[in-house]
Amino acid sequence: MVTWPKILVLDEPTEGIQPSIIKDIGRAIRYLRDSTGMAILLVEQYLDFCRELADYVYIMDRGEIVHEGLAETLDTPEARKHLTV
Repeated sequence: MVTWPKILVLDEPTEGIQPSIIKDIGRAIRYLRDSTGMAILLVEQYLDFCRELADYVYIMDRGEIVHEGLAETLDTPEARKHLTV
């Protein structure tokens, strides 16, 4: 018997993937989120991908959470200072 999980954990699903497939992955994640109400924990370095999918974000630096907030906060100066390379 297969049951629907309550949470899906994805660790860098875009790593090494060509851009056209990244869009497909994003659509699949959106579908799961919207049709099942499943919580999705997405660990990702590709900022635009996160911005399109996330409701809430945490930014980590060396294992420490240095910023948290709604996805819209990714464009604030506080968040951006942690996102520069």
